[in-house]
Amino acid sequence: MPLPHASPVAAAVLPFPGRVVPSRLALSLPHLAGVEMEALRATLESGWLAPAGPTPAAFEAALAETTGFAASLATTSGTAALHLGYRVLGVQPGDEVWAPALTFVATVAPAVQMGAVPRFLDVTPEGWGMDPALLAEELAAAARRGRLPRVVVPVDLYGQCCELDAIIAACDRWGVPVMCDSAAAMGAQQRGGRHAGQGARLAVYSFNGNKIITAAGGGALASDDPALIARARHLAGQAKEAWPHYEHETTGYAYGISSVLAAIGLAQLPVLEARVQRRRAIFATYAEALADLPGLGFIAEPGWGRANRWLTVLRVDPAGFGADREHLRRALEAAGVESRPAWKPLHLQPAFRDAPRAGGGTAAALFETGLCLPSGSGMAAADQDRVIQVVRQHARA
Repeated sequence: MPLPHASPVAAAVLPFPGRVVPSRLALSLPHLAGVEMEALRATLESGWLAPAGPTPAAFEAALAETTGFAASLATTSGTAALHLGYRVLGVQPGDEVWAPALTFVATVAPAVQMGAVPRFLDVTPEGWGMDPALLAEELAAAARRGRLPRVVVPVDLYGQCCELDAIIAACDRWGVPVMCDSAAAMGAQQRGGRHAGQGARLAVYSFNGNKIITAAGGGALASDDPALIARARHLAGQAKEAWPHYEHETTGYAYGISSVLAAIGLAQLPVLEARVQRRRAIFATYAEALADLPGLGFIAEPGWGRANRWLTVLRVDPAGFGADREHLRRALEAAGVESRPAWKPLHLQPAFRDAPRAGGGTAAALFETGLCLPSGSGMAAADQDRVIQVVRQHARA
């Protein structure tokens, strides 16, 4: 029997009759703009539900305007957008795909499933993004070996832009395209106020439920090359040719976003800047409230851009703080607060134990010390105070 009025923030243990279960503060809950129901009603009444009709097209146009790209394609997920990006960039079995060691598995998973070989590069200790100097060295070495990567995929980690200009410059020397994984970076800015991902051959965004802008799922692939997006759109629609019958010269996927999800995303986009400002304020509150505690630090914001602070990531030095990251995570969990270690580097994941890499020590150290704190833009000030108090209670006396 379904539970009436079940809350998305309820504890993982199901409540039984007569038992009171305290709410659990989640890492990043969806934050609705308040107009989604009206948008959904209009979409449902229009009769357009499938990945067709005016709503997905309007969402794509709004995405292109927001990100500054010439064209965009809305997809079922950010992972689907990455998969399409790898396809249109011509990734073949045996090709190398380079990515930072510190990222979510979806950055490279579609390429690996296509038969490509991932190579993981270390990140910078300051901004946690792919190290451009290391990339330049590795590309020169790869050119001498006669084995350049098919594509380089930097990541805008936790909503902070990588050094995309330097990465593109290093890749341009060897004719290697760049696809930027900006899944968590909607609303973030890089040099010159350009949107996250702009300048790359392709950029990928996510509208998963925990992202700064959500469509309850979904993603997007964007580019200044409309031909690439047209090719991706063809593949996203099962690669059907323009015949009255179903004709296929290759195989594709059911990756087009539904009108329902597009309607939610379209309703959310107007509040993007407000969501960025709120998450930046949450980060600033954490930083100020914990500034006096030894052994704690945060990802530094680079001078070339503005992070959207999708998640606030705390660094915990046990020698100074008096407890390690895992001790603090468990203390927060006991207090009903969700937190999460920073991404475990992909070169340390069992799935990629044999993958080549360059460095990795910085990424490994950030995993050992990094802890993501609740950062949802809908989080109440009292909830953030609760997190801060738990952290302070476990600092060295």
